[in-house]
Amino acid sequence: MTESPNGVVRVRWAKEGRQITYVIITDGNRGSSDPAMTAERLAQIRHAEQRAAAMKLGVKDVFFLGYDDGSLQPTLDLRRQITRWIRRCKPDVVVCPDPTRRWTGQRYINHPDHRAAGDATLDAIMPSADTRLIFPELLDEGLEPHRVKEVYLTGSNEPDAWVDITETFDQKIQALREHRSQIGDWAEMEGFVRERAADMGKGQGIALAEGFKYFRLRE
Repeated sequence: MTESPNGVVRVRWAKEGRQITYVIITDGNRGSSDPAMTAERLAQIRHAEQRAAAMKLGVKDVFFLGYDDGSLQPTLDLRRQITRWIRRCKPDVVVCPDPTRRWTGQRYINHPDHRAAGDATLDAIMPSADTRLIFPELLDEGLEPHRVKEVYLTGSNEPDAWVDITETFDQKIQALREHRSQIGDWAEMEGFVRERAADMGKGQGIALAEGFKYFRLRE
């Protein structure tokens, strides 16, 4: 559910004419307690929901790496796959989870998949994507090194960059509503997301904001 932490920023970027690509690492195929549900069927549901949510935010390109939900590890194979996509898409900006966030307050422990995805993505960005002799087999695929310009880490407990999402907040909620298999109480979810956005904007003079840990790797 990639829209949860930072979907509105993508609305803004899409309106600015930027090309946005989602690379979804896990299939979400284990996240159900329904005894009648299978992993294969749940993966199909999550794929459809993700594509529908992406369309709400103006994102047309969505790709899935197909890893199982709940057991992701920051392996060399995962790093290679992410490196492949970075070299293929040549993004100026990469958005990924903050791997250092293990918990928030006393009510939330961060999902291990999020931490693993963040670790693997940062390792892919630097040094793998921009170093020629790392994963040389990618050169055989015609994928030359690429250096990412900016990185935004979502869900950080130490944000240092904020984006005003007041005018586009409703689009974020519309995108979240596409994830029907993951959200039970819509009112509770919207209230939580709004409260978090309001808290993030405090001290910044912003009604509703999304916060990130930000890195600028090149000009």
